Amino acid sequence: MADRRLQVFYTVAKQLSFTKAAECLCMTQPAVTFQVKQLEAQLNISLFERTPSRIILTPAGELAMQYADKILNLTTEMETRLTEMSDQTHGALMIGASTTIADYMLPQMLGVFKSRFPQVQVRLSVANSQTIENRIIDHSLDIGLVESPSHHPSLVTQVFYQDDLVVICAMNHAWAQCANIHPEQLGNEPYIGREPGSGTREVVDKYLREHGVQPEMLDVVMELGSPEAIKGAVEAGLGVAIVSKATVIKERELGKLVAIPLNPPLRRDLTQVYTQEKFRSKLLQSFIDLIAETPQP
Repeated sequence: MADRRLQVFYTVAKQLSFTKAAECLCMTQPAVTFQVKQLEAQLNISLFERTPSRIILTPAGELAMQYADKILNLTTEMETRLTEMSDQTHGALMIGASTTIADYMLPQMLGVFKSRFPQVQVRLSVANSQTIENRIIDHSLDIGLVESPSHHPSLVTQVFYQDDLVVICAMNHAWAQCANIHPEQLGNEPYIGREPGSGTREVVDKYLREHGVQPEMLDVVMELGSPEAIKGAVEAGLGVAIVSKATVIKERELGKLVAIPLNPPLRRDLTQVYTQEKFRSKLLQSFIDLIAETPQP
């Protein structure tokens, strides 16, 4: 049985979607479908029950998924243990990070990590927090760094950074001289937010509700998928936004944007996530140790 077919089947079974599985595996949907059909033909049994609107696992598929989970984990553990028997630390480390972390916090960590382990191939996937968590669960990533607490009971979650979020506006905006902004003031201005599934979006929405502001009542003029896009829109005077303070250091120094603290303050925990059952290699442990020792900017 080909490992690739088993991995593809396992990802589809976890996601219960050929489309989502294709995204996780960086494959086309037809390629994913072909791999699953090949596996079903090889086993001479249907693993999925297909309907026009969804797919579900057959009893055979449920059993195959249990074995696939064990086989894939044992295969990874075997390869890692054999590698670690040599004196050299090498191999691949699959890291997932949400956009803010990947753009503004991870480069320094990766630079230090590569200097210590030059033979390691680091593969970084950037996506929103929800997608990263899904890929950790289907074992296509070793570790994820995300912007909101995990909702999956099978994931280990550890805080590695406390991040302040601030309101940003253009230099000529009426709020530019304000010492702070109260949550209820946000309802009076065009607002630029992150897309659904973003960890920043989840944290901000929760903060607003806790302070008597319904996110649905904001005058949302745009929902954008990256801090850079949001900063560009705010600088152009299209609205205000809430972003990580770490993402606007350069713009503040250049006099392009104003960052204003919220009152009460908004602080979130950035977390590292990995599966409880996953074998923790020396390579993965070394990266986790590096995260712990990296000072906050």
